[in-house]
Amino acid sequence: MSSSRSSRRSAGWKGPAQLILRLVLMGVGLGLLTGSGLRLLAPRVQQQEIALPSWLADQALITTLLGDAVEPPSTENAAGKKPASVVAKGLKQARFAPRQEIRALSERWLELAAQQSDLQASAYMLILDDGRFAAMQAERPMAAASSIKTPILLAVLELLDQGTLQWNEPLTLTEELVGGGAGWMASRPLGSRFPTHEVATEMIRVSDNSATNLMIARAGGMDAINARFQELDLPSTVVNNWLPDLDGTNTTSARDLSRAIALVDSGELLAPRSRDLFREVMGTSITNTLLPRGLMRGLGGAQGEPDASLARKGYRVYNKTGDIGIAYADAGLIELPDGRRAVAGFLVEGPFNDPRSTELIRQLAAAMAKHLKSIPVPPKP
Repeated sequence: MSSSRSSRRSAGWKGPAQLILRLVLMGVGLGLLTGSGLRLLAPRVQQQEIALPSWLADQALITTLLGDAVEPPSTENAAGKKPASVVAKGLKQARFAPRQEIRALSERWLELAAQQSDLQASAYMLILDDGRFAAMQAERPMAAASSIKTPILLAVLELLDQGTLQWNEPLTLTEELVGGGAGWMASRPLGSRFPTHEVATEMIRVSDNSATNLMIARAGGMDAINARFQELDLPSTVVNNWLPDLDGTNTTSARDLSRAIALVDSGELLAPRSRDLFREVMGTSITNTLLPRGLMRGLGGAQGEPDASLARKGYRVYNKTGDIGIAYADAGLIELPDGRRAVAGFLVEGPFNDPRSTELIRQLAAAMAKHLKSIPVPPKP
């Protein structure tokens, strides 16, 4: 009799335990199959060939399931606004991926340029976080002036990542590399040696032309650096002559300048330390009268020294200008108060030292300001 009761108790206990074990195994199996399937589909999701269901719209969930294999799909509605339920919960790096044109801004740029019909203008802006962009003759090659120093800095820092260049490596000034115009290195005796970090910084800080020539030479010369620009999908960016290149033979485009900066900020090219160096060097540029001042004008409110005035509003611009009299340029990374980032580039060609050229860049920058306003955060209850 006792044997029978023991047998029934054993069977009763074994049933639920086996059921739970089976459910656990089924859950693990389904999870593995789902995860494997999503990872196989990741490339097609990234190209937006397949849309994920709404319950996967949250970036944190996408990251959990797919890791870094896929970027989140665009969640903008027809009005270009994100639903409140899918506003990003954290900051992430975003790639150079134009998705939706801000037609109102592109058209406004065309109107401004048409008011100065004897000037040639090019403009581009991309909000990295959502892919919205505006463009006006953005891919047309134009005289780069000193704005070409930004992609040159990128190419040099790549050598640092590769281990073929050291940040304190001395570079020697030769007669061929002495460049007139901006900067102080040209006044030093031939044979003077400067550490790479000083050369790179002075190339951006005071737009030193001799420093730029040292950087081009250290990167392998004009042919080598131009080949690298092509590999980076900067087709309009070409170094044809040593700086200062007052005839404007060195070229770039508003789109290329913006892409070069975005490639760094996205982490696609440089290691974290080199990326930090890029931002630190770009932050030393002392000329802020074009893009930063124009943005400040567009934002309105108290005016003053552009960098300080922008900082009070929560903005920061890392920019590099260009000026050879017949051509002006400015391009930079723009940090917004809500943590998002944008890149923008502007080039204008016109009569020598014509003040309308620089004013047009400021007007183009001012026009984009309203599209770079912070996304308001509702107060917590």
